Amino acid sequence: MGDEEKVIIVEGRSDKEQIRKIIDEEVTIICTNGTLGIERLEQLLYDYDLDHKEVYIMVDEDSAGQKLRKQLARELPHAQHIYVDRTYREVAATPAPELATALLSRSIMVHPFFLV
Repeated sequence: MGDEEKVIIVEGRSDKEQIRKIIDEEVTIICTNGTLGIERLEQLLYDYDLDHKEVYIMVDEDSAGQKLRKQLARELPHAQHIYVDRTYREVAATPAPELATALLSRSIMVHPFFLV
């Protein structure tokens, strides 16, 4: 996917804020605010041109997050998945060093401060 823009899809604003402070490169972070209806999903695909971007899916490890992950995976088969430890369940509740390691594992640059 080369020099194309990176996009991370998360569930909520607190997830977005937590990730935003950790990453050290230009990345668009999209909040779904929970599950998506067909029309809203199609609008996101169009508005952000997601079929032509490096897309990462990072959602909570609960039933709602898994439902959203499956829905997004169907529509964006090229997307890469970033998982948080089930112990923390939520992206926003995951310690910053854990998130930094998960993001770095997908070649998303993070502030070294968050790497322990």
